[in-house]
Amino acid sequence: MNGKKILFVSSELVPYLPENEVSLMSYEAPRMVNSNGGQIRIFMPRYGNINERRHQLHEVIRLSGMNLVINDMDMPLIIKVASIPKERIQVYFIDNEEYFKRKATFTDKQGNLFPDNDQRAIFFAKGVMETVKKLNWSPDIIHVHGWMASLLPLYLKNFYADEPLFADSKIVLSVYGKTFEGTLDKDMLNKIAFDGIPDEAIASLAEPTYNNLLKVAVDYADAIILASEDIPEELENHISNQEKPVLPYVPVQEFEEAYANFYNTEVLK
Repeated sequence: MNGKKILFVSSELVPYLPENEVSLMSYEAPRMVNSNGGQIRIFMPRYGNINERRHQLHEVIRLSGMNLVINDMDMPLIIKVASIPKERIQVYFIDNEEYFKRKATFTDKQGNLFPDNDQRAIFFAKGVMETVKKLNWSPDIIHVHGWMASLLPLYLKNFYADEPLFADSKIVLSVYGKTFEGTLDKDMLNKIAFDGIPDEAIASLAEPTYNNLLKVAVDYADAIILASEDIPEELENHISNQEKPVLPYVPVQEFEEAYANFYNTEVLK
């Protein structure tokens, strides 16, 4: 991994959120690359239940200040950073008061999905790409974790298709077990189409379930990692129909060599 640039884009990350499959691997994979001489950047949303004082988040004025258009609305983008002290790893947080101030990640106190989760996912994908452009940092690999980050492959290969900075970037998608029931807002399709993304690219999002979100992500990824033992059968079938490199499930205790080999021999070949 020496000298390779890897952008990690994740829905969740320890130590900022509780440990689960997504948040743990979103920490372990960059730590592995960092310790093997790779260059990394990590992005996640700045949810309102992240303790800014404890984790010493601070705004980066030179990166903040632009507006992103989401479904014909101007939404201000705020960028914050913090460091994971024991690893000396810096994390960038995508923030917006309307989308991320609430004191929860994906659901309300009753466990209902937030009605604007679709717009939050669009804002997150575009916010990451715009910030990386401002950093003028061209990643060799973009590794995506978690459904809130799952629109990034679609946007990279469509909305940002002509951006020279990402011309040679390869997308790795980690697919996890099903993490929400029901659907996001049924109008999600039109909100993405507003960005000029062709209808045929997002047809399955007429029913924006977890499986359909991940199917679209799989369609635009260059390589897939099965990051859970229990992947929905519908998703497994969709992945098996793709002619793309796939890394079978590897437990977190044994992942380092497998992921490094996969990056080097299947993704960067």
